[in-house]
Amino acid sequence: MRSIQRRLGLGLAGTLLLVGLILAQASLWVFDRGLRTYLEGDLRDEAQGLLAALVRGPAGLQLDERRLDPSFQRQFSGHYFRIDFSDRSWRSRSLWDRELLKPDGLGMQTELGDGPQGQRLLIYRADYRRYGENLSISVAMDYQPILQSFRRMQWLGLGLGGAALLLILIAQRYTVRRALRPLEQVRQQIVQLQQGCRTDLDAEVPEELESLVAQINHLLAHTEDTLKRSRNALGNLGHALKTPLAVLISLAGREELAAHPALRASMREQLEQIEQRLSRELGRARLAGEALPGARFDCAQELPGLFATLAMIHDRGLSLDWQAPAGLVLPRDREDLLELLGNLLDNACKWAEQKVQLTVEESAEGYRLSVDDDGPGIDAERREAVLGRGTRLDEQVAGHGLGLGIVRDIIEAWNGRIELQDSPLGGLRVMVSLPRR
Repeated sequence: MRSIQRRLGLGLAGTLLLVGLILAQASLWVFDRGLRTYLEGDLRDEAQGLLAALVRGPAGLQLDERRLDPSFQRQFSGHYFRIDFSDRSWRSRSLWDRELLKPDGLGMQTELGDGPQGQRLLIYRADYRRYGENLSISVAMDYQPILQSFRRMQWLGLGLGGAALLLILIAQRYTVRRALRPLEQVRQQIVQLQQGCRTDLDAEVPEELESLVAQINHLLAHTEDTLKRSRNALGNLGHALKTPLAVLISLAGREELAAHPALRASMREQLEQIEQRLSRELGRARLAGEALPGARFDCAQELPGLFATLAMIHDRGLSLDWQAPAGLVLPRDREDLLELLGNLLDNACKWAEQKVQLTVEESAEGYRLSVDDDGPGIDAERREAVLGRGTRLDEQVAGHGLGLGIVRDIIEAWNGRIELQDSPLGGLRVMVSLPRR
């Protein structure tokens, strides 16, 4: 879709051009009509002057050339006449050997006539009676210089109009840019919302944008409230289930079930899996914290807090360390990365003996996140099955409980990949590779 500014510019240019052409043409037409009306009076006076120059002579009517305008005597001067009698006609010497056609109607002729040397003639005709004889006098003047002046005025008008149109378009472009600047500011604020740098849009906007900004802020507040209530409900549900779950685990160990060892073992195993899953989900909620939606992941700001939380969750003297380039900001959603790294590091802490290491590296292709531990690791032949779609490690290897399903979904959404390798620390290395975008 074309930009609003371009559409406004084209619309304004087309409108101004159309209106300008109509006004220019109308102005020239009005000026031409007025000029012809003015010249009609001059031609009428010349016709009457020719009538006065007709005098009675020895052979009848004759033309007193002393009374004629000198232009009628000069060759192709642009002033011509023709006098028609019932049996003869006279014409001015200025026509030389050319003819001036007698007009059909009286008065100023609507159409221009053809004159000598390509001239365009404005012709006036009047009928008179002189000394008892009927005659018709046609007077013409060259209108071509005036037509040429009109054409020069048209070109001059087009030039001035084009320059004025250009100035108007420049002014309109500047005005539209200033008018759309609040929209650009809103767009930048929305980008900041996406990056998690702010929680709402500034309400100080032009009145045309007030309803839009107010609606967006209302939607943001509603979304934040919904997410907060969902997070609180999840936490409340988890804490509410922990007590009855502990009671069930205690009941599963009672002596009444000693006569059913298989049933007791099955109940304890299922209850322990529920407890593990519940603890893991509550731990993920604690790791995510109150992250702003869309915030970027600044390693120097986020990793210390993440590792401090892990140290509190796994309070057994583990050595937790991380390495990342100074000032590195991963262009991914902060909450998603906290969930991804929190999940991987949480599981690494569960099976590590003494040490867990996170390494973040940047390359031309993208980013590489490596989580190493010194635990028992995973056999090479089982790694492919662990990463298979719809397969969970805790279903493949009893007791591990890595829960790679959520991690795999996040990585696939980012077009990345995950690999399981041998760690230099002796346990498992989980390698996550992410493209730049």
